[in-house]
Amino acid sequence: MTSAQITVAVTGASGALGRALLQRWHHRGARLVAISHSSAPLHLHDRAGALIPLQQLTWQVGQEQALLTELGMVDLLVLNHGVNLQQQRNAEATARSLEVNALSSWRLLEGFAALVASRSEAERAARPRPEVWINTSEAEIEPAFSPLYEISKRLLGQLLSLRSLDLARAVRIRRLVLGPFRSALNPVGLMPVGFVADQVLLQASLGCNLILVTPNPLIYVMMPLTTLSRWLYNTLLTRA
Repeated sequence: MTSAQITVAVTGASGALGRALLQRWHHRGARLVAISHSSAPLHLHDRAGALIPLQQLTWQVGQEQALLTELGMVDLLVLNHGVNLQQQRNAEATARSLEVNALSSWRLLEGFAALVASRSEAERAARPRPEVWINTSEAEIEPAFSPLYEISKRLLGQLLSLRSLDLARAVRIRRLVLGPFRSALNPVGLMPVGFVADQVLLQASLGCNLILVTPNPLIYVMMPLTTLSRWLYNTLLTRA
């Protein structure tokens, strides 16, 4: 995929990682679509201090179909939005965590794959293979000291493992398993967000579909084994 020829859309664009990914894709020459729940204008600057041109879309969880109508020309969709309702366990917090962290990303993945599949043969031949990158985080398999965050991210990871068996025919799917980085959700994160964004793009350029960026060495062993075991389990027990 040649960066100068692609359009990249990032959800959670107003967050630390969303901004960092957009800036790095700008440096690679991509056209940018910033997707956020906030209606406040998003102002990003390049290394020289100039304002980065981008299209900004505002959406809310549950409005995935309306958002998909705006993504017809997108080549890479990065699903990066999320919430971390620490210390909460009531019904409202549970529903919000599941919707934002798992179900909305699943619906966008399904919808984008269907959108890509509906493109004409000529259009598919003229454009790079579309991709979806999904940020599940290492909370998929490790404690995050936030039960609702862990439950919702594990659900997203399980859905991704199951549905990628079919959806990978339409789009290339990359799973981002990221450790604690500094952001509004985690101000005491160990890793600088710029380092994380650089590592994500580096591993993607190397062809990795499972992208791991974490200071925890166990994740580099556990996550590949987890995804392999899920693939075997889902392949043996389900049909297309």
